[in-house]
Amino acid sequence: MIETNRPAAVPAEDEPDLLRDQFRQLLRYRRLIGAGIGVGLLGGVYLGISTADTYVATTDVVLRAPTDDPFNPSLAPDKAINIGSERQVALSSSIANEAAKKLGVTAKDFAAFRSGLQVTNPPQTMVLRFTYTASSPKEAAKRANALTDAYLRKRQEALDVTRDTMVKGYEDQRAPVAKQLDELVRQINGMPAGSARDAAYSSKTDLQSKVNSLNSNIAKLQALDMAPGRVTSAATPPGDDDGPGIVISLALGAAVGLALGLLAAWVRLVFDPAPRSEGDVARALRAPVLGALPKDKSAGGPLLAAGEEDPRLAEAFRSVAFRLAYDSRFADRRRLLVVAPRGSSEIAAAVAVNLAASFAETGKDVLLIEADLRTPVLASQLPTDAGGRPRWSQMPGGSGTGAPGAQGDSEWPDGRQLVVDAGESGAFDLIPGDRVRNVARALTSPRATRLISEADSPNSTVVVLAPPVLSYADALALVDRVDGVLVVCDPRAVHRTDLVRIRELITGAGGTVLGAVVHAPLPVEKRGRGKSKGGAPAAAAPAPAPRPQPPAGPRPGGPGDPGDPEQHIPGDGTDTVALRTVRMGNR
Repeated sequence: MIETNRPAAVPAEDEPDLLRDQFRQLLRYRRLIGAGIGVGLLGGVYLGISTADTYVATTDVVLRAPTDDPFNPSLAPDKAINIGSERQVALSSSIANEAAKKLGVTAKDFAAFRSGLQVTNPPQTMVLRFTYTASSPKEAAKRANALTDAYLRKRQEALDVTRDTMVKGYEDQRAPVAKQLDELVRQINGMPAGSARDAAYSSKTDLQSKVNSLNSNIAKLQALDMAPGRVTSAATPPGDDDGPGIVISLALGAAVGLALGLLAAWVRLVFDPAPRSEGDVARALRAPVLGALPKDKSAGGPLLAAGEEDPRLAEAFRSVAFRLAYDSRFADRRRLLVVAPRGSSEIAAAVAVNLAASFAETGKDVLLIEADLRTPVLASQLPTDAGGRPRWSQMPGGSGTGAPGAQGDSEWPDGRQLVVDAGESGAFDLIPGDRVRNVARALTSPRATRLISEADSPNSTVVVLAPPVLSYADALALVDRVDGVLVVCDPRAVHRTDLVRIRELITGAGGTVLGAVVHAPLPVEKRGRGKSKGGAPAAAAPAPAPRPQPPAGPRPGGPGDPGDPEQHIPGDGTDTVALRTVRMGNR
């Protein structure tokens, strides 16, 4: 016998593992990533085509401030010139109008003519760079030089106007002083010697000093070098177009599109409530994922996987069974509850049946209990041997007691016990479910407890199939009587919050989540239900044979027997389920 002293636990994940897991999750959104790449490629094609016939010509102009001594090291042109303002002047409509007149550009084409100009200033320089984009290399160079010349002429005119205005201002100040000086000289010439003449000479000296000062200022302004700047690099027709080329444009578009696609996939992943990987399921349930069913075999076939041509599904169930065998929480008494989150429990039923077959293959005496008393299906879908001898033939209430639903509500609905032929895996016993009026009383009855306690027998295993745990409270009524719960879910059809709630419900009811089995259903047209192996439509499956009805009247050991101690059961079971349900709702 295998020693099972290691409890199953969720493996600790370090940061690289989480990053790899998240990257794999992003790759699930291939459509978003592909759409992003497609948009990027379209943008790259547009960029390559739109820039294929564009040419750029450039002219550099070094600005200078007016000065009378250009070799004076104390002069600071950057203090005298506001390079930002000059750039705005170069981009102004007045400069464009001057260049348009010279080039003969009409008013209709003026807006397009002006839009092709760009003026920049390289950092830490007094250089203005005129860049013009046109559809012809000669036209680009011609227009760049014309705009540069227009700017320099405008700047020259502005400087000349400023100098002339200042000179005129000084001359206007000098004229009355000079006139007063001339008048005073004439008076002095006619005055006799004495104190009055001496005072007149003193006034003449002051006036002459003012005139000399104004003449000096005018002379300095007239001596200034008013050159606005010089062209250091004239525009020449470019030899190549300005576009990056179709190849580079496509590569750039693909890179940008990939980034956009990954961003869209990441946003979709962040707001996706469904677990997108086995790691998300394990983190939500705080239990490991014991197995993943093959995608093409997880639905649409018979419940028993043994004997199928493709052995992958049967091997997946065997792997889950062996992993459960190594869990010490389950290995001692082997009572397992199999549930689904919500909706249809078809895959959960297949998992429960095949786990029972896998345990039977290892030599265990397996009892499968269908605790789904709302939609029971196992008896009609499994190959049962009516003549087989159940291993638990002496079980109390082992024979039927009349029509389904006609017996007392506190008993298990049917005393039948069937033997399921699992082919090469062997056989196991099945206690099928049936519809009852009061499911809660039946699940919490002493008889149901004795059925589950059969796992206490040596070499025995009991597998219980319950309805979806989020749809009904039936599974919670059985949680405290099993050794562990196995959750069967489709990660794409359940939310992470649903898995967290399942774990809270099970642990709150006194149970333990041993692990999960994940699956992904296929579209209907790929399941192969309506076709035979050759591709032709398969014949309709025969309807299941009707269940044999037991003879009327009470049977020994059945609920109709007056000596049966279980004939009358008080309503404790219903109160237990109700109390447990209320507690779950108040959590």
